[in-house]
Amino acid sequence: MTASPAPRLNQLSGYALAFAGSFLFATKGIFIKLAYDYDVDAITLLMLRLLMATPFFVIIGLITRYRQRHLAPLPLSLYLKALLVGALGYWVASYTDFEGLVYLTPQFERLILFTYPLFVILLGALFFGHRIRPLSLSAFGISYAGLAFVFVHDLQARGDNIVTGALWVMLSSVTFALYLLLARPVIKRMGPSLFTSVAMVGAALATFGHFGATHELHLPAFTPELFWLCLGLAIGATVLPGYLINFALARISSQANAVIGFINPVITLALSGLILREHITVADIIGTLMVVTGVALYTWLDQRQNAADPSQKA
Repeated sequence: MTASPAPRLNQLSGYALAFAGSFLFATKGIFIKLAYDYDVDAITLLMLRLLMATPFFVIIGLITRYRQRHLAPLPLSLYLKALLVGALGYWVASYTDFEGLVYLTPQFERLILFTYPLFVILLGALFFGHRIRPLSLSAFGISYAGLAFVFVHDLQARGDNIVTGALWVMLSSVTFALYLLLARPVIKRMGPSLFTSVAMVGAALATFGHFGATHELHLPAFTPELFWLCLGLAIGATVLPGYLINFALARISSQANAVIGFINPVITLALSGLILREHITVADIIGTLMVVTGVALYTWLDQRQNAADPSQKA
């Protein structure tokens, strides 16, 4: 008697969803660089992204809370924490990333962001009492050697603006790592769907305040091209990939999802060449392979140590 193909199909659909989510996440830098050609600055573009994306998250949050109506009400302080943490992750981290992309190619920006787990480890040890595992940590030496390789090449080819862009994106990576550490206990109490909705509202409020303080209070002049790029950034590179990854996690393990996510910088590299006509150099290819190898090695070592001694898990 043959086994039912349903579990196999469910697993395959999980892999497909994870790949689609990773692919869409990888398009973010492409949309941003294309939008910058239409004389829009970082905070305006971020404001437009959240203006278009936040209503979807609000609707999902309201539906989620309605389904949880039989549960005890959550305290107001928890909602306030989610708003503040969301502002950190989706306003500060996003704004600094957008500023970095003014100066950097999408492939280099993606490589810097891809090493955020290092800052999760360091900030976790510094502020949250997490344990550092030297063997796993050493894997990031490969990643940062790859970053240095690309940085030196781009510095020679593009000038000192690369330093400014790298500092912006590094700040984004640090901020995102701090966001993850602060979000974890809030997500455990609220659930990922409701937390994401509230966090996006917090980010939108902070972003609209930032925009209002630095710009005249009216929407910029839209060309059809800019409108579609902003819509693609908001929906295609923000809303859809987040939910696709969540759907994938319901079908495959988080480890499998993480492994598929390793293709993210590779996709960005390919799209930069195909769409933006960026010149893909040997340094870009070598640096990308080194960064992905280092992060993959860290993930593998960390999972092995967790399996060997779960008590050490942070």
